[in-house]
Order: sequence, then C-alpha cells, then structure tokens
Amino acid sequence: MSIDLSSLNENQRQAVEWDEGPLLLLAGPGSGKTRVLTYRIARLLEMSPNKHFNILGLTFTNKAAGEMRSRIEGLVSNARERTLLTTFHSFCAKILRQHGNHIGLHPDFTILSQDHDREAILHEAIKQTGEIETTAQRLLPFINGLLNNCVAIEEVESLLVKNNVDNTHKLAAIYRNYRQLLKKTNSLDFASIILEALELLTNKPAIRKQIPRIYTHICVDEFQDTNMAQYKVLKQLVHPDSPNLFIVADDDQIIYQWNGASPERLNELRQDFEIKEIQLPENYRCPAEVIEIANRLIVNNLSRSQNKQKLRSAKVARNTSLRIKHFATFDEERDWVAKDISSRPESERIETVVLARTRKLLDGVVQALQNNGLNGYVPIRKDDFQSAPMQWLHAILRLANSRQDREQLRRICQAFYRLEGINLNVDEIISNAAISEGDYLRSWRDMVLKRHSELSAPCLKIVTEDVSKLLDYMNFLNLLKNAFDWFNKFNAEEPFNDYQQEKSVWENIYTNIKSNYGEEQLSLHLLLQELDLNSKTPEPPKNAIRCYTIHAAKGLEFKHVYLIGLVEEQLPSWGAVKKGNNSPEIEEERRNCFVAITRAEISLTLSYADNYFRWTKKPSRFLQEMGLILCQKSSTT
Repeated sequence: MSIDLSSLNENQRQAVEWDEGPLLLLAGPGSGKTRVLTYRIARLLEMSPNKHFNILGLTFTNKAAGEMRSRIEGLVSNARERTLLTTFHSFCAKILRQHGNHIGLHPDFTILSQDHDREAILHEAIKQTGEIETTAQRLLPFINGLLNNCVAIEEVESLLVKNNVDNTHKLAAIYRNYRQLLKKTNSLDFASIILEALELLTNKPAIRKQIPRIYTHICVDEFQDTNMAQYKVLKQLVHPDSPNLFIVADDDQIIYQWNGASPERLNELRQDFEIKEIQLPENYRCPAEVIEIANRLIVNNLSRSQNKQKLRSAKVARNTSLRIKHFATFDEERDWVAKDISSRPESERIETVVLARTRKLLDGVVQALQNNGLNGYVPIRKDDFQSAPMQWLHAILRLANSRQDREQLRRICQAFYRLEGINLNVDEIISNAAISEGDYLRSWRDMVLKRHSELSAPCLKIVTEDVSKLLDYMNFLNLLKNAFDWFNKFNAEEPFNDYQQEKSVWENIYTNIKSNYGEEQLSLHLLLQELDLNSKTPEPPKNAIRCYTIHAAKGLEFKHVYLIGLVEEQLPSWGAVKKGNNSPEIEEERRNCFVAITRAEISLTLSYADNYFRWTKKPSRFLQEMGLILCQKSSTT
C-alpha cells in the first residue's frame, strides 16, 4: 500500500518528504499539521520496511497522541511495532520506571495527580522547615515554577537571592524538603516526572545513549507549549551526530506561559540545531473574513518569528461569516447569545461553541441557555474518579502497587461502605496488617472475608478470587473484567452519580493503553501510570452547547463560534493590562484572542458590553487591532 500524497499542497508535501536532519514546521491554525505529521511518520515506516529503527512521537495530550496513532495505523500496517506515540510525561515516566533505581526511585512509584496529595507533601516540607507565614496551597505554584525551570536543589537559594525573593533560606529549604519527601515516599508529581527524567539522562550518559539508538527519529507536536524542562529532556533524546528531529510549532499559539512556555523556546531551538524551516500558512478551516482579522490582530505581536507569513484562507469569502455585537450590559450580551443559539437548527447547535477568557462569564451563559430550554456544558477537569465503583477499583489497584498507602486504604474503605454498606476501620486494618508484613491490602481482604455473610454474591466472588489473585500474583486482568459485573448490579438498583460517565472514561483510557503498548506489555505499573496521567473529564453530553475557556478550546474546531467578553480587563486580562501594552503578558492575551477566533469553520460572532458585574468596561484593544471598531486611545494604555 503506497501513501497517496496527491492531496497535499506543495509545502505540506515538502515536509512529509523531508529526508534527514532537523526540520521546523511552522504550521498555522487549520493548516493540516496533524495530517502532515502523521503522513511523515507513515512514510518513514513505508520507506524502510526491513529496517529496525523506531519513531518517537511526542505531544502534550493523550487525546492528540491517540488521534495520531489512529491515523497512522490507517496508513501503514506495522505502525504499532515501530512507533511510540505518547506525551512527554508518559515517556519520561517510562524512562523512570526502567532506570529510576539509579536515582533512588523504585519502579512502583506513585504519580500524584491531585493537588491535595501534593499539598499534603508540601505541608510536611513546610513543617520540617520551621516558622514561615505561608500555606501549601499558596506555595504550590512557586514550587511548580522551580520544577518547570529545572532548578536544582543546590541552585535554588542563589537563584532566589538573585531575584530579591524574601525568606530565601526557608523557601530553598522547603523546596529541598519537598523533593526529598517525594523521593522518600516513592512519589512524583507531574513536574517532577520531567525534572527527575532530565537529571537521570544528564547524570547517566550510558542510559542517555541508549535512547537515540532505539528512536532514531523524533517528532514533536505543539512544540511551542514546551517548558524549559521538557525542552532540555528533548535535547537529551536526540542523537548528537544525526539529529532527526521533526518539530511542529506555531509561535502565534503560545498561551501557556504560566506553565513555562515561551516564545524564546523556538529561538533556543534554532540556536541549538542547524534547523531548516518550512511554513504552512494555508488555512483550510476558517472563512476568509476570519483569516483577515486574525492577520490584522497577530501582526501586532513583536516576539513572532521573523519572516512569518500571513495566513491564507482556502475558503471563499462569505458576507455572513463574521458578526460583531455590542450591548449595554453583560446580562444583555449573554441573553442575546443564548437566544441566537436557540434560534439555530439542532444540527447547528451541537456544532456551536461559546468561548470566553474566564469561567465566570461562561457560567452566566449557561444560565441564559437554561432559560432558553438548552443545556450548556462547561467542562470541569477531573483528575480522579469520584463515583464509588470507580473510586474503589482505582484505589485497590493503587494499594496493590503500594501496599502501605494509607490514603488508598482510606478511599477503598470509604467506597466499599457506599457499595456494600460495610463499615471497616482503617486503623484496625493497619494494626492487623502487622501480622502480614504490613500488607494493608491483605489485611483489608481478610477483614472483609470475616464478614462474608453480609456480602453480595458478586462482591464475595471478587474478594475471594480476584483480589486474592491481585494480592499473590499481581494479576489484575480478572479483577478488571469481573468488577464491572458487580458494579452494574448496584448501579441498576441504585444508580451512582457519574458512574456511567466515569466507566466510559475508564474504557477509553484502557483501550488507548492497549492500542499504544499492546495488551501483552500491560503491567500494573503502566496501567496506573496512564490512569494517573490522563484526565478523568468525561465527554460533553449529547445535544449540549459547549461553553469553553479559550485554553480548553485550543486544538479544537467548531462550525459556529461565539467569543464573548471582548473588553479590557477580560480579554486582555486585568493582570496583562496592568503590565502595559508592549508586555509579554499582553502578547499572550493577543495570542489567546487569535486562538479563539481561528476555531471557527463557518461563522464567528464577537461580542462585548459596556458593563460587567456592575463594572464599566472599555472595548478590547483587540477589536481595534482587528479593524472592527474605531480606535479609542483610552483603551490602548
């Protein structure tokens, strides 16, 4: 089967057929970059059927990795055997599972995906340090910043002194204690996964040299979102003599500066590699009118790549593609948006999105939609399961992996009470575990079986057979298969909130894990790793009107887009406005606006009001830059 490249434009084809060496693909929104990236990987595989090199594809979301995997498998037959398409965090966790013992990590380390788990560790780090007027919740973003910027323990104090930070000595001690406590508890948070992998690769050259031998070609999607730590890891993965690096990026879509992304990253890439560049300015998504205002807007950013080409629309201009609406108050704005959406046919409503810079505005729109008989949906990120069945299953797998994890035991007992009505005392289980070498899971099972007459038949079978196999042989497959029979029985009698949604999320994650790694390689460590690294946010309900923040909409496209709240101190944000018109913060807000308007496939409606929550607001400077309202000097401060 030969890959057909006839549908690609000249620049796309040139990128797909790129041979050896580093290449930067500057790909604008709607330019077909995912198609180019997947064709590139598929072509490499097709052109080398008898070779044994592997290809590593790195991106930032498991959803994006899954989409790439599906497309490539549709093009070539042996894709899974020779490609690993995954996220930075998953790949770094894989390295640490294999080689983390060199830096004091056991392969069964736990990933802390919940802020309250991280805050508990940080609280202990603060307690160890002594008197300081702060809380773990307030200090967590500070710790994240240090980790994302690759600050070593021995360097942190001098860095804080250089930046005139108060309480330098104690903050440095807290950072040191936090990282040491993570190691002591065999735990990692998201940022530490990247930093620990970097330190492993930096300090263990023998391990670092292995990776380029396995993955001779590395492809990175959404490179503009990388922080310093991720970029340094990437440099460690590339072969120094033959850097076959294929980078896809767009510096007009950098909207994660709070997580360490920066326009400087592309400049670093250009300095570190003799990299060739190809641009994809052709836009196949947006109407011509939208592309015109997008170009007018983004040209005001000074930190863009030099010689960046304007977007070119592949669509014919239509008079109905772009609307701008002005209202006296936000209440009028949200009510009009809701009524306008309700006037659309149902087939159009489900292809519609309302975008805003902040969640607060979206909540108002949801209420207005409800007043018009429509269901509005604002996604809320979930990092853990909340229904009793899924909480029990996830916690029992975690406890099997780490047999003295008190928090997982607590979650198991809490969920089990909701499932079977049997109340077990956590402290009693831990006390009894002393006779089983401190194995909390074994002690839990034994206490449950003492009350076997109170158990439902499916539960008794699960505990007697499947939990026992998990205990003795780490065999979790039977438990996964049979647990849902038990859960479904309860759900039919008394439905658990969120269970069906969470079951669907679990099934999707599990399917993706098997697809990427193969069921024969599926271990408990790998299963827990991918469960912890994946969001538990369910898909939007059918027929719901999606209401997203701009960040949540990045990478998506919609037939009809409403962008609300285009006023100063909303978009751009209050914090950015205070920094000044030429600040990096204003440039990022401009990119936020650029990302939002380029989600539209058919129509774009922009709206603003004079008053929000009793505060008078001026029209956004971005409306002026797009040429949609007359210049007002007072809003360009």
